[in-house]
Amino acid sequence: MSSDCPNLDTWHGGRSSAALDPREPRDRSKADLMQRFKNILVVYNSAVGDEATLARAAAVAKRNAARLTVTTVLEEPGADERNVVVEERRQHLERLIASIRHDGIQADTTVLVGTPFLEITRAVLRDGHDLVMMTAEGPLGLKRLLFGSTSMHLMRKCPCPVWVTRGLPRSYTGILAAVDPSVATEERDRLNRTILALGSSLARLEQCELHVVHTWEFTGKDLDTSRSEITQEILNGLIRRNEAPRKERLDALLAEHDLGSVSHEIHHLQGKPELAIPDLARKKEIELIVMGTICRTGVPGLFIGNTAETVLRLVDCAVLTVKPRGFVTPVTDEHGLPIRSGQAGTEQDGPNQQ
Repeated sequence: MSSDCPNLDTWHGGRSSAALDPREPRDRSKADLMQRFKNILVVYNSAVGDEATLARAAAVAKRNAARLTVTTVLEEPGADERNVVVEERRQHLERLIASIRHDGIQADTTVLVGTPFLEITRAVLRDGHDLVMMTAEGPLGLKRLLFGSTSMHLMRKCPCPVWVTRGLPRSYTGILAAVDPSVATEERDRLNRTILALGSSLARLEQCELHVVHTWEFTGKDLDTSRSEITQEILNGLIRRNEAPRKERLDALLAEHDLGSVSHEIHHLQGKPELAIPDLARKKEIELIVMGTICRTGVPGLFIGNTAETVLRLVDCAVLTVKPRGFVTPVTDEHGLPIRSGQAGTEQDGPNQQ
């Protein structure tokens, strides 16, 4: 990995912060970024695939010596039956994690009541979880999910990374890390480093191939003359001129990471990312995409980026989404007030731990 091997953000107070410091010493360059997750929240709703997701989360927790919390979310039950229903579900979760505890993993359960994405996000804020894992609701993974789904809401609004699996018990055979170094900003650079570090870390753990993709578009905005006067030779030259700096920035990003120990393939594709990324994922039979989500300006945290949202609606594989540093969730408590983080998963023992 990079000599700038990034720390994951510390997720607290609704904001992701203090991550990807390029001033970290070089002796941290081989650190396994996946091992920085120390406080994992797993959503278990007895859906198809939930057992496989829980098993994957338990494996991560054991490898990381992490705390694992298994939760289920109930829609508001009737007042007369609320306590009974909550207790029944809690006992069910306790039975589920008995073998996990027996395996030496620190595991807890909690039953949440209310709108699923709101209560899950509030639990992340309240208890300092640094990773949420859940099974995609649709029968074909993410492909058929709608904007109102719990997973899409979480990928928009939850301040920590969200890993939505297909609930398959097997190891991954191909992982795709989607980066965008075309715009050189501190926020984008940090996010790209996190995506690539997580992707390479997971590829090593899964012993599978890593695909790194950067897509770029030539819009012709810098044409010096009208299109009717441009020959194909001139057009090709303009395309190469646009491609060259993007390729240089991609090469600079890759140079920061040690990919020598993982089988990998680099894809520098011209085209619309929302189409090129799903197409590449299908062709390479990708089973996990690691990608960033960028909120639109104006309403922080309310929307996932246009490109990211389109990609998520077109792919049919697991996705691990990461927020940029400084992301602020719009989710508050039931009174509209900010939720203050507890001690779990903050600087004390979270992924930013030195």
